[in-house]
Amino acid sequence: MSRKRGRLVLLGLVLVGWAGYVAWAKEHAAAPVAASAAAPAPVPVVLAAVEKGPFDEVLGSLGTVQAFNTVQVRTRVDGEIQAVAFKEGQTVAKGDVLVQVDPRPYQASFDQARAKKTQDESTLKNARADLERYTKLGDYASRQQTDTQSATVNSLTAQVASDQAAIDNAQTQLGYATIRAPFDGVAGFRQVDVGNIVNASAQTAIVTITQVEPIFVVLTAPEDQLREITAALAKGTVPVEAWSTDGQAKLSEGRLALINNQVDTATGTIRLKAVFANTDHALWPGLSVSTRMRVGIVADALTVPDDAVQHGPEGLYAFVVDAADTAHPRPVKVGRSGLGRTRVLSGLTPGEQVIVAGQARVLPGARVVDKAPEAAKRIGMTQPSDAAAGVH
Repeated sequence: MSRKRGRLVLLGLVLVGWAGYVAWAKEHAAAPVAASAAAPAPVPVVLAAVEKGPFDEVLGSLGTVQAFNTVQVRTRVDGEIQAVAFKEGQTVAKGDVLVQVDPRPYQASFDQARAKKTQDESTLKNARADLERYTKLGDYASRQQTDTQSATVNSLTAQVASDQAAIDNAQTQLGYATIRAPFDGVAGFRQVDVGNIVNASAQTAIVTITQVEPIFVVLTAPEDQLREITAALAKGTVPVEAWSTDGQAKLSEGRLALINNQVDTATGTIRLKAVFANTDHALWPGLSVSTRMRVGIVADALTVPDDAVQHGPEGLYAFVVDAADTAHPRPVKVGRSGLGRTRVLSGLTPGEQVIVAGQARVLPGARVVDKAPEAAKRIGMTQPSDAAAGVH
């Protein structure tokens, strides 16, 4: 009887243990299922709104700064340099003295020419007096004497005119001994020193002067933009901005001055020239710049930040976030980009929220959350007309 009772007790303990194991197994087996059934966490992204407003049609290009005028100053007379009146890199005005060549030989030639004219004028005066006397004598003077004296007067008159030409030439040569700046500009490296002998036949320049106020920028545009550029130029002033090559700093503001008279068939581009006042000398001859030329303004354009537009296997698209914070890819067609924004031709409506950062982790239908601080959200969201206020 006791043995049978013991067996029953043992069997009861086994059943209790088994029941506990089964309950434990069920509890732990359900945990992963519950975890897997939980909704995934929202993907952190940066959102921006689709905006409607004025949009500047801007054409970008690369250009090279070109001096308005450039001259290599050379001597036009021979002689020793007595003085150098400029400093390298100095801004000089038209007419400023640059170099003084020894003027004494040319001063002597000038004085000699004037003295010769004075001598010939005295001889001419006497000859005219003789001619007048012969003429008054009438029949008492032979015709031959009168004609000879008249010829003498004419010859001396011509000699005086020749003397005046010699004076003018000597005065010009004397003026050449003082070398002056031909226009306002900046002087380059000095190539001569005081005491050097210079010759008019030598090819070595004394200094190079470049005019930098105003200044040109030569740029190129694809030939398919020619019609648009010419139409804008026909309507009035076409603003052009010069920026650093990295696009980070605006250097100067100017306008389109001219379009070259032919297209380069080798490259399919047209050369343009823009002029800048450059009063602050921000542009320098030979400097490479990037340019932004405004050819028009679209009054009511839909725009998004550039980063909102993505490239996919089926073309361009943007992730649109609905009211439930769910992202959906939507095909879009876009136009030009400028100042950090892209014009949307179709696919979006004003006020919609699009993802501008974090798209790599977003799948269609995924929930998202805007984690950007308020200051960061404003990046790239400025109205195009305000951002382009520097283009006049």
